[in-house]
Amino acid sequence: MQRVPEAELMEELEQARAYAEADFNEANTLFVDSFVQSFGKGLKGRGLDLGCGPADIVCSLAKINPEMKFDAVDGSEVMLDWARRNISRQALADRIYVLNCYLPCHDLPVDRYSVITSNSLLHHMREPRDFWQMIVDYSEPGTKVVVMDLLRPADTDVASFLVGQYTADAPDILRSDFYNSLLAAYRPDEIDAQLAEAGLSILQVQDVSDRHWLVSGQIG
Repeated sequence: MQRVPEAELMEELEQARAYAEADFNEANTLFVDSFVQSFGKGLKGRGLDLGCGPADIVCSLAKINPEMKFDAVDGSEVMLDWARRNISRQALADRIYVLNCYLPCHDLPVDRYSVITSNSLLHHMREPRDFWQMIVDYSEPGTKVVVMDLLRPADTDVASFLVGQYTADAPDILRSDFYNSLLAAYRPDEIDAQLAEAGLSILQVQDVSDRHWLVSGQIG
């Protein structure tokens, strides 16, 4: 099945609300567990989370790395409102700084990050090279990278099955967004090609669930 691009930003209030209030615990736990498996806990330095959404994952990363600070970036101001609430509720506002930034952006608070993470952003982007170039531009030797995103299914029937399996009780707007996101997602062979083009072949891509791939590794 060919990729079908979708809107780059979640800018509608109800759309952002449905996403922020959805139960993504399984996927978020998969991300954080994969991070810990690769790099452990208790890291130091400064992290960059691209496409932070409601900030669930970056909050989890901040908790397991209490000596780190994070810049949490998203292009949707509506979504960042949910991120700010979440960060404040978990008393992490002194270590997670929220930034409204449409990728590619080149005015982040620091020039290099020791950790760069992202979950479910790449499939929104019209130009995937802009995403990977952000990692190139803001990394340094030793930067730890974890990126997870949806895996495009073989056909629309499989996409519909996944929507029914994982969002059966969700609001219609979330079910529709999930379906569109599956169709807009990339497959591991496409990610391999993107990494090679960006000079990031040191990073490894693997399937980690029936609907997710994950890229991880350390910049050389």
